[in-house]
Amino acid sequence: MFSMTGYGKGEYKQGGIELTVEIKTVNNRYLDVSVKSPKIFNAYEEAIRAQVREKLTRGHADLFINFVDKREKAKELYVDVAAAKGYYDAALKLKTLFPLLADDFTLTTLLKSPDVVRQEDVQGADEALLAALHSALGTALENLNVMRRKEGEKLAQDMLSRMDEVERLVGIVKERAPLVSETYRSKLSERMKEVLSGVDFDETRLLTEVAVFADKSNVDEELTRLTSHISQFRSICKEERVGRKLDFLVQEFNRESNTICSKSNDLAVTNAGLALKNEIEKIREQVQNVE
Repeated sequence: MFSMTGYGKGEYKQGGIELTVEIKTVNNRYLDVSVKSPKIFNAYEEAIRAQVREKLTRGHADLFINFVDKREKAKELYVDVAAAKGYYDAALKLKTLFPLLADDFTLTTLLKSPDVVRQEDVQGADEALLAALHSALGTALENLNVMRRKEGEKLAQDMLSRMDEVERLVGIVKERAPLVSETYRSKLSERMKEVLSGVDFDETRLLTEVAVFADKSNVDEELTRLTSHISQFRSICKEERVGRKLDFLVQEFNRESNTICSKSNDLAVTNAGLALKNEIEKIREQVQNVE
């Protein structure tokens, strides 16, 4: 089992390339990957996301890439003509406004102006740089999953301990449920005797009323399904990526516990049902953290 929350880091330092990848993940219903990288990797974002999808299926992932390339590489100068013209027009305007000032605006001055000339890589991200990225990202994802697995094991332990409590509460309801109709029959019989004060009453009508009550308050089906759900939950927790399965199963737990509470006309069953709902809600909260 994996938690959706974690952090991983990968580094590559060979052949003049120093590249670092960091990835942080938090809860999310679906997989959402945000890549923050230098422009040189913009064209490769889909390949980066594809590599992430091989290791993650759910959660929001923030991925950060930084690198320093110390290799000797061919470079070219890029001239921003619009920026140069802006500086030139500004110089002409200032000369018109202040004609007495000496004019020392030269081509060298223009070349030194910010953003007019800058160096750019000729080839962009080459095979060596992409291989470095792939390696560092792979390491980051592996380290991320080591942390997520450890967190997932803790989540599994917590949920399974709560499932033991759910099983205990279901056992209380199972033990008490068969006695509910008999208790109702006794109370109804005593009430009728008290109201009628010695007058004979139709025993058949009493039995019919008890039978109707027993049918309405019967929770055998719900208890059977809950027992099955408990077994399924424990089995699923042994798998790796189980978030969606557990999310669906917890909904079924809620459905059955709500039905038990709505059918109950017995204080002990109602209390057990409410405690059952409380434990299921705590499990549901933990399931939201599971991939």
